[in-house]
Amino acid sequence: MKIEINENYCKGCEICIFICPRDVFVKSEKINKKGIYPPVPKYPERCIRCQLCVLQCPDQAISLD
Repeated sequence: MKIEINENYCKGCEICIFICPRDVFVKSEKINKKGIYPPVPKYPERCIRCQLCVLQCPDQAISLD
């Protein structure tokens, strides 16, 4: 399972962190070039491919492969 977050699109709203039923995402500890702490898929093995993160991301920054 590959979960990608496009940091060029992500604005750091953290919806994916809160909506994921399996707690796949966490807030990054490092600030990026846009000045935000983007989410990171810390536990991709927990992903059940429900795609809530993809569907709820207002910036279409998440993709699952």
